[in-house]
Amino acid sequence: MQAYFLSAMAAQALLASSPSPQILISSFQNPNSQSHQSLQSTFTGSSLKFTRQSLNLAISIAPKPLTVSAATKKAVAVLKGTSKVEGVVTLSQDDNGPTTVNVKITGLAPGPHGFHLHEFGDTTNGCISTGPHFNPNGLTHGAPEDDVRHAGDLGNIIANADGVAEATIVDNQIPLSGSNAVIGRALVVHELQDDLGKGGHELSLSTGNAGGRLACGTLTLMTFIISSCFV
Repeated sequence: MQAYFLSAMAAQALLASSPSPQILISSFQNPNSQSHQSLQSTFTGSSLKFTRQSLNLAISIAPKPLTVSAATKKAVAVLKGTSKVEGVVTLSQDDNGPTTVNVKITGLAPGPHGFHLHEFGDTTNGCISTGPHFNPNGLTHGAPEDDVRHAGDLGNIIANADGVAEATIVDNQIPLSGSNAVIGRALVVHELQDDLGKGGHELSLSTGNAGGRLACGTLTLMTFIISSCFV
């Protein structure tokens, strides 16, 4: 914007200092014409000249290109259910690195509760309509640190004596962009402890036998925070 105003002021000053409008007449004759009739062309206006100094000024104040050096993606889910359980979960990811999940959920019974990313963000029929765990690789249920696991297997969160669970989870299988992006899917907190696929129950390898779904929320992209510099 500063460059625009400086350029406009320079042009106005040049026009103001130029001589009064002049009529320039040029004539020539057609050598092939027998009558040698003269043809004339005219131009009416001001003569505008740019000096080397003014051109150098315009170049020096032109904006430099923007270079993006880093980007952080963020998402949020507000968890609600039919019970008093509720909470907020935020996800952040720098470039293509791991995703950090910050959890705060209240109204829980003290102790561990299974915490998973489910395939669908559909909550029209409560948390049951969020579908199974997010599992793009078609594997069985496991712990977050296992090689064989659902991408949505985020383990357990622990509620304290006041029923509040706060946790920070760092995971490589829940990116915020790309073909397996988790935006639009749902986070669910469960009634029971997740056995991480090792409990021997008939549901251990599918749900971790974590019981009912207490609260859920759909992940929504918050914003892109761009760190940039001029070069």
